[in-house]
Formats: sequence, C-alpha cells, structure tokens
Amino acid sequence: MNRFTINSYAKINLTLDVLGQRPDGYHNVRMVMAQCGLCDTLLLAKRAKGITLRTNLDYLPCDERNTAVKAAMLFFDETGIDGGADIDIVKRIPVAAGLAGGSGNAAAVLSGLNQLFDAKLSQEVLLRLGKAVGADVPYCTSGGTMLAEGIGELLTPLPDLPRTPIVVVKPDIRVSTAQVYAALDQEQKAAHPGTQAVADALARADTACVAAAMFNVMESVTAVMHPVIGMIKSHLLAKGALGTVMSGSGPSVFALFDDYAAAKAAAAAFGGKYFTYAGWTR
Repeated sequence: MNRFTINSYAKINLTLDVLGQRPDGYHNVRMVMAQCGLCDTLLLAKRAKGITLRTNLDYLPCDERNTAVKAAMLFFDETGIDGGADIDIVKRIPVAAGLAGGSGNAAAVLSGLNQLFDAKLSQEVLLRLGKAVGADVPYCTSGGTMLAEGIGELLTPLPDLPRTPIVVVKPDIRVSTAQVYAALDQEQKAAHPGTQAVADALARADTACVAAAMFNVMESVTAVMHPVIGMIKSHLLAKGALGTVMSGSGPSVFALFDDYAAAKAAAAAFGGKYFTYAGWTR
C-alpha cells in the first residue's frame, strides 16, 4: 500500500469546565466531547525522504508549525522508519474555530501513517504521541463520546450521543484562547454540575436532556467579547434547537435538533453570512 485516505472529524464540546491553572501553565479541564460529520480529508502517500504538506487553504503553514507535520515528524522519530510522506489535506472544518480541526488532522496523520507503513503502533503509543502535539489530539485519535480530564488527555468512554441532527455556525471573528483562559483565571468558579447531568443523559440515550444540560464556562468570557455568539444562539433556539452551546474557546456555536429538516432550515436562515454546517453527530 503506497497511499491511504482518512477523514478527520470536527470535535464538539457538549460540556466544558475549566478547573484551574496548573504549575506547568496548562489548565485542568473536565468536559464531554463528541464529533459531528463535518470533516477534513487527508491523502497520505509514501515518499523516499522528508515530509511535504499541501492544503486547499493557501494561508496555512505547511512546515513544522502545522500540527499535521508535527505529527508526521513524531511518527517517523518513534518508529525509526527510513522514509517520508506526502500529506494532502482538503480542509472543510473552519480554522481557529473551537472545533479541533488542526488537532484532528494531527490525529489522522498518526493513525493514517500507522496503517500506511504497517507500523503496528498501539493505541497507547498513538495517544502519547498525540499528547505531544496538542491537548485535543488524544481525543481526536480516539473519537467517540468521551469524558476528558487533565489537560484533555485523560479519556473515559461514555455512551455515544445518539445520531442527532446538528447545526454548526462559525461567525467571521477570531478568538484568542489565551485571552479567554486569562480572563477565566480571574474568576473564582466551582466545578459545574452539568457534566454529570450530560453523562447521565447519555446513559439514558436522552438527547433532549443532553441538549438541555450542555454548557461551556468559556462562554462567560467569549460571548461578552463577541456578542454575535449570543445572537447566533438565540437564532438557533428560535428555529427550534433543543439546545445550543459554544464549542471550545469559540467562536463556533452548535445546536442539536430533533428534526433534520428543521436543522437545515435553521442553517439556511443565516443566508450565507457565516460558515454553517447542517448534518449529523457521529
């Protein structure tokens, strides 16, 4: 096998709690993550030496600043394989959107190269390599519905979110994750009880209760900086969403629906003003 194609899927935060800053500068979090059908597609091909990266977005770096290249470098360092890879990525997940697009690309590179070169790296090793690239990469390597703790690398499987219509909306703004964390550090917050409520609702396969319990403590900062986030949420609720919440540090917002036609209509109602995706959870 000389070529391998793999998709990397957008991550959504059903819950996100920030528990405090660690001595190493990272933050401890507690969150429930899932995925939706919005995806990037990666084509991996063997080459004699070196790593090349091409994407359909000309503003993305194609060197070691890109998480996909970092992941490939770690793979070859770990395995000692004398070879290289060409990586082509068709980007559909918005960049810097709170959807772990870059982390998902890194995870797909690790998993895809492992299969392309028949390296037989264990899931444990792939998770370790992923953590070295970024906090969300271990989750993206595993996928599914997970409780994530620590900096996001301590994963506990949860019952999967039932396949549910979803709308993702990303306004055309940029959010500084560092600024959001810095603002949260100034607040004294107790752990939010909603994570357990979502986990309990998942155990009952109760999508409506999952949607009602969704939360993200980062909204208290990001939505104040960018009121458009609250406006998008209000629009989605008015269009029949069961619940809506910001993903990651934003600015993307997603909503769960009980009817796919209603989800499509809600996305279409933005009239192309923002990036929108109407589809299904995974």
